[in-house]
Amino acid sequence: MGLLIVFGGVGALVSPIGRCLGEDDRVATHVRGHVVLWLLFAAILAVVLLWEREPLASLWLRPLRWRSLLLGIALAAVHIYVVFPFNMWFLNKSGLSGFGAGMNRVLSLPMWLRIVAVITAAVVEETLFHGYALTRLGTLLGSYCGAAVIVVLAFAFLHYPMWGSGPVQTFVVAGAVSAVVFILTRDLFAMILAHALVDTMGLIVTPLRLEWWNATEAAAKIGARRGLGGPLSPSSPRPLMASGQGADGILAGAIPSPACARWP
Repeated sequence: MGLLIVFGGVGALVSPIGRCLGEDDRVATHVRGHVVLWLLFAAILAVVLLWEREPLASLWLRPLRWRSLLLGIALAAVHIYVVFPFNMWFLNKSGLSGFGAGMNRVLSLPMWLRIVAVITAAVVEETLFHGYALTRLGTLLGSYCGAAVIVVLAFAFLHYPMWGSGPVQTFVVAGAVSAVVFILTRDLFAMILAHALVDTMGLIVTPLRLEWWNATEAAAKIGARRGLGGPLSPSSPRPLMASGQGADGILAGAIPSPACARWP
């Protein structure tokens, strides 16, 4: 029952059936999509507590402790400074499509809705796929590693309609890393925190930094033309992405880390 809700419910949402919620470019459509995801989340909790008569600890949800906070932050750092640069290097080398089309759609949404998306993705996706699907499949198969393979592949391919073929392969890599950590630590809260931090960097912090840098450069150029100040000096900070460069430029410049230089 619960596995059908997870894979069937989310699968229906990203399939042509999901078009009944409205046009993809409308804010109301995205709001309805988030409502559906939270309803799936509530349904899974009901299955666990009322149908299976299991505690929430069966989702590997531990009481909040400092260990969970530190683990979540550490896992987010691994994704941001190691996994993400590797995935971007892989996309560039392979010639596969990048995150541009999907990011352009996401960044066209208002900031409040992006914040809702971050919270929904972190809490709902982690609970459905890691907390429920992985633990239950692991019990059914007698192997959490086998369950992780199924969950990671399913999670990645469910993102295909939004992101395309290139990003799907990067989701496999990132999902495998998260699944291994989840199996070893059995700490759902840490996974939720890591997911929230990574998405916050990509969907909220980086776009805000981009807007600020571009506004700073534009103001400096206007001031120079009016004789109010000189042009930007070579030592002046450069914007993360020039206007019109595309959403992949946002992602490529999102993390000014030495790790980015590790991948030629």
